[in-house]
Amino acid sequence: MKLLLHTCCAPCMIYPYRYLCEQGFSVEGFFYNPNIHPLSEYQRRKEAVIKWAEDNKMQVQVPEYVPAEFFRAVYLKEDPERRCRICWKLRLGMTALEAKNKGFSHFSTTLLVSPYQNQEAIKDIGEDVAKEVGVEFYYTDFRPGFRKAHQEAKEQGIYCQNYCGCIYSEVERFKR
Repeated sequence: MKLLLHTCCAPCMIYPYRYLCEQGFSVEGFFYNPNIHPLSEYQRRKEAVIKWAEDNKMQVQVPEYVPAEFFRAVYLKEDPERRCRICWKLRLGMTALEAKNKGFSHFSTTLLVSPYQNQEAIKDIGEDVAKEVGVEFYYTDFRPGFRKAHQEAKEQGIYCQNYCGCIYSEVERFKR
């Protein structure tokens, strides 16, 4: 079984990747994140993902960075919950399409490892996208591995960000 794993960052990739391999999947990463802002943040996360993947013999795809895709999708969406749902659907939709086009049996996301994300909403979106595209969404709650994986990332000197990635979360984070 082949699974395409939407990957938001290296620290959040560690536990889901290992877990999925233990479940018998052949896992490939998919770093599709037009939401990440600014470009320097995107570059830091991308470089960390690529390095961790290389060090762990994991294949990872990195499509072109087109932040306009994110801004078009969330334009004038004032409600943060609605904006996040749109962003999750954008990224999971692209992952599902890529999975189907490349012959993967499943797709999933590292967003499911974060205790800061709406687990149920991401699960529902993943399942809806799976029906629309015709490739299976693999759901499991990866949150039990979050702290240990992030500690491991810090110990290895892997870049760990302090906001979800979008300009809205960046502003909220740094206002505090």
